[in-house]
Amino acid sequence: MAQQIPLHFAVDPLQTFEAYCAGPNAEAAAAARRCARGEGEPLLYLWGETGLGKTHLINAACREAFRSGRSAACLPLALVGEYGPAVLDGMENQNLVCLDDIERIAGRDDWERQLFGLFNALRDAGNTLVVTASMPPAELPVALPDLKTRLAWGLTLRLHPLADEHKLAALERRAGELGLELSPQVGRFLLSHCRRDMASLQALLEELDRATLAAKRRLTIPFVKSYLEDIA
Repeated sequence: MAQQIPLHFAVDPLQTFEAYCAGPNAEAAAAARRCARGEGEPLLYLWGETGLGKTHLINAACREAFRSGRSAACLPLALVGEYGPAVLDGMENQNLVCLDDIERIAGRDDWERQLFGLFNALRDAGNTLVVTASMPPAELPVALPDLKTRLAWGLTLRLHPLADEHKLAALERRAGELGLELSPQVGRFLLSHCRRDMASLQALLEELDRATLAAKRRLTIPFVKSYLEDIA
């Protein structure tokens, strides 16, 4: 029996441009916003290591496109790769198409040919493609020469790690959205004792918010230590 192809992938409502702490990645955020509004490059290629906010930016771009009255689709290739390249069928009709983790389909002939066709169809229709990867286009293990060339045509931007002060600012802002009081001391403790990428830190902050509510306790360093010991 053929696998049913998922038709919709939800865009995270919390991953907006307003919630993105750009730091050294302000140019990438601005470029993604322009693409969302149909004002940017036909192809935007964002790359960098895990945890720098690539997925956040393309989710934000889709939400911005919706607010601008444009259609958009965001496909996490790490999740949809198993369904085959047919998931790209009809995507050329979207004003904005975002493909996350493009390296996940690199080297797969059927996917590469389908993506090559999508790239050309989007360009011909005047629509926009945004892709993310963990490496620059030149290092992407794509076998189809024409696709490798196309991926280097657009605007390529590297995302860089945030400095600690930017991470603290982002955590304080997210804590405020949750109604959680995060002191600078607790914020620095999280940076020193936990995984330092923003996705992990924000996920932990949300867990701590639920834990403090359940325990009816304030968020303090002793509480964080106790929580981390309990889940270890």
